[in-house]
Amino acid sequence: MICPPYPSHRQAFAALAEELRARGHHVRFLAGDTVRSRPCLPPDSRPHSARLHGEIAAGAARTQMLCRLGPAAIAAYRPDLILGDQTEPAAGLLSRHMRIPMVSIACALPFDDEPGVPIPFLGWRPDHSERGIERLRTARRIAQWVMRRQSRVIQTIALDWDLGPLRDFTDCVSPLMTLAQAVPGFDHPRPVTGGRVRHMGLFRAPVAEPLPCDIRPDPDRPLVYVSLGTLQGHRHRLLARIARACRRAGAQVLVSLGGQSAEGARDIPADWVRSFVPQRAILERAQVCVTHAGMNTVMECLEQGVPMLALPLTNDQPGVAARIARTETGLRLSPRWASEARIHDALCRLLDDPSFRANAHGFAQDAPHWPRAVGAADAIEGVLGRRPTLVTAPVAAREWRR
Repeated sequence: MICPPYPSHRQAFAALAEELRARGHHVRFLAGDTVRSRPCLPPDSRPHSARLHGEIAAGAARTQMLCRLGPAAIAAYRPDLILGDQTEPAAGLLSRHMRIPMVSIACALPFDDEPGVPIPFLGWRPDHSERGIERLRTARRIAQWVMRRQSRVIQTIALDWDLGPLRDFTDCVSPLMTLAQAVPGFDHPRPVTGGRVRHMGLFRAPVAEPLPCDIRPDPDRPLVYVSLGTLQGHRHRLLARIARACRRAGAQVLVSLGGQSAEGARDIPADWVRSFVPQRAILERAQVCVTHAGMNTVMECLEQGVPMLALPLTNDQPGVAARIARTETGLRLSPRWASEARIHDALCRLLDDPSFRANAHGFAQDAPHWPRAVGAADAIEGVLGRRPTLVTAPVAAREWRR
């Protein structure tokens, strides 16, 4: 298994590893834990461009290190298959270089190239016209330029290993199969690659969680749950704006800071502000979720049938928000233009129009049948020929140096 050091991605891979081990397979992780972006300003005080360039530089360095040290580590384990996270192109490079088959894992939106479907970072609608397809090709070239540091690493390694003209994340996905955590019916239609991309739902099975004893919503008033994920909980001004809009709409509001300290968040006028809450327990009682459109939160909302107001902030969140809009399971606003009045109007629409909840509830009815980790393991065994096997190497980078 080759996975970047992102908590939600590691949780997904851990769920897959647990299921595979239960079936008698040996599993190892190849991780780039020692690569870190350079320390500089705190994340909440750096301009967006500085944060983006720092993330790209760290990703490029991690890919370079994995490709330098990975062949020896993988050869030592002699795996039959690699499971590679799509956000780590080293997986595809190593798979091709060592001639080991790979199944791609899409913890976020799939990177698989589909004519007419925008790359995940864009919130555009699909456009299968000639003009639309050319526009999307141009967008991909622009993305390669923005990610040029990472692209140069991919191109250089592909050239050194004689792998052909590989340029970006999309070029490094598996030609065999992609197992995606997006639930069936949520992604844009994929008439070309649909047979290769299999939508599983979250690999982690739902776990019953108790509601904290100090949070007791009034059942006669709507409850709005607000979360911007684990990396954006410092955006207090935006969270305060959302909370005020919720109150104007007559709703109770619970704000989760995604692990950030609640001490400095007293200016957020919510009924409850917590560093962390058991999300599934809250969603069971919520009428609406205001979210950054992170994949895990959105999938859990669909699992519970909760409509969403999406305020996408970074990475593939604009693409996730576009799919929320397409499935009519919620609304989306640009955070830059999301005034208190606009948030209020969107919340009122979500609370008053039952169609959004009905559409979200349709996904919730299907949730017991989502394949999840069990279905993913079945698909992996189909590639392996259903025989116990050694699945790709983890060994942290620091261990390789010993």
